Amino acid sequence: MRRINTLRLFACLALASFAGLSSPGEDLSGKILTPPAAAAPRINGPSVFGARPGSPFLYTVPATGVRPVQFSAEGLPGGLVLDGATGRITGSLAASGTYTVALKAVNGQGAATKDFRIVCGDRIALTPPMGWNSWNCWAGAVDEGKVLRSAKALVASGLSEHGWTYVNIDDTWQGARSGPSHALEGNKKFPDMRGLVDEIHAMGLKAGIYSTPWETSYAGYPGGSSETEDGAFKKIGGKMGKIPHATADAQQWAAWGFDYLKYDWNPIDVDHVREMSEALRATGRDIVFSLSNRADFSKGADYAQLANCWRTTGDIYDKWENGEAEWHYTVSEIAFSQDRWAPYAGPGHWNDPDMLVVGQVGWGASHHSTYLTADQQYTHISMWSMLSAPLLIGCDLEKLDPFTLSLLSNDEVLALDQDALGRQATRLATDGPIDVFVKDLEDGSKAVGFFNRSGQNYSGRFNKLPAIGAGGKEQVRDLWRQKDLPAANGFIDISVPADGVLLLRLTRAK
Repeated sequence: MRRINTLRLFACLALASFAGLSSPGEDLSGKILTPPAAAAPRINGPSVFGARPGSPFLYTVPATGVRPVQFSAEGLPGGLVLDGATGRITGSLAASGTYTVALKAVNGQGAATKDFRIVCGDRIALTPPMGWNSWNCWAGAVDEGKVLRSAKALVASGLSEHGWTYVNIDDTWQGARSGPSHALEGNKKFPDMRGLVDEIHAMGLKAGIYSTPWETSYAGYPGGSSETEDGAFKKIGGKMGKIPHATADAQQWAAWGFDYLKYDWNPIDVDHVREMSEALRATGRDIVFSLSNRADFSKGADYAQLANCWRTTGDIYDKWENGEAEWHYTVSEIAFSQDRWAPYAGPGHWNDPDMLVVGQVGWGASHHSTYLTADQQYTHISMWSMLSAPLLIGCDLEKLDPFTLSLLSNDEVLALDQDALGRQATRLATDGPIDVFVKDLEDGSKAVGFFNRSGQNYSGRFNKLPAIGAGGKEQVRDLWRQKDLPAANGFIDISVPADGVLLLRLTRAK
């Protein structure tokens, strides 16, 4: 999918222009299903976290509950310390090993505990990364101030208490190459990269950056290669320069403190994946390595060995169906076409169906409310969680409405995405207008999503539970409503709105 570097940028800005200026959209408060978080503490997020020996360690325990909350941990390995007021675990682990830690959070309303495994070894990203990316909101209008305000909003909104961690800068930060190594520097929009990253880390969050092995990025900014040793920039679209700068750039990103790299070009050839993978590993910093875009399915096994995430599709945009360009994909055509990628998903390596298009999006200075209906948005978040997909919010975090916030803060739904087994859901059956997706979970329970792909509401009986190993009496939990339903014994009576979902967790009754 080679294209002129500026094509994606101009097309995205055109979509924003078509939408008009920022619009408040329909008030969806009446569609909220997620109950408010309790006053007593609840520890959210994954039950496992991966790190490499010697790498700087940062993990902020995500917990809801009325502040202040006091955190503690039993069994924390040597080299790591926990800040009781913030819940941040920092330090470094000297040697490989698996450590079981008992996390605890206490406030005036109660206490919560959670078993947590720290796995120090060769792999990171043992669960899919969760965070925010600048492109679907700001595109080329991004700058240091917008990124910092987004990080602050991630915390102020409470989303960080639900496990949202990464704050990722996309394309258009790149300036000239300088210094003895000729590494990329930030441009005038990003005059102090190290200072920006330090501020993000000080909030308990992590920072991400963007690059490409091409000489020029999609948006027309300096890439990861050049025609000359000094890295002088010559704007040439879709071309690899003669001189690679992967090692110098990776060292620079590590020196700035970045924790995530989005590496963007097409076709995603294995040689350049390996080159950057080795460069990142050599920095001694744990940097999540995410490939973009539209990965080659035949190279899935190579990606899984060398990277942490890879885009399985072209760019998503906020429509349900009827795509308008061959490189722009709607939510429904992405959501229901991921089955073949399932064998490549697992701890440390994830299929990426692209970012989330909920809230205020716009690809530039003008934003609009997502064109997805409330039920289509429930399908969007449900399916991405069932797929064990990286979850990257793409909207303006300073303009979160109550409905969008409720979509992004349902801990029982997010727990499917963060389940330590790392099993991607696949389609079990199609029953009339209903596609049934099943996801095996670490504790032996199963998540089942009933997705209604018709334009009409549906009610009926699903009697194929034995096919998923749930033929006996099952406890049934409605995850969006966080509500127990009547036990199932071989069948479930379901009601699913048009373009919507019923998302359940089935646990064998004792």
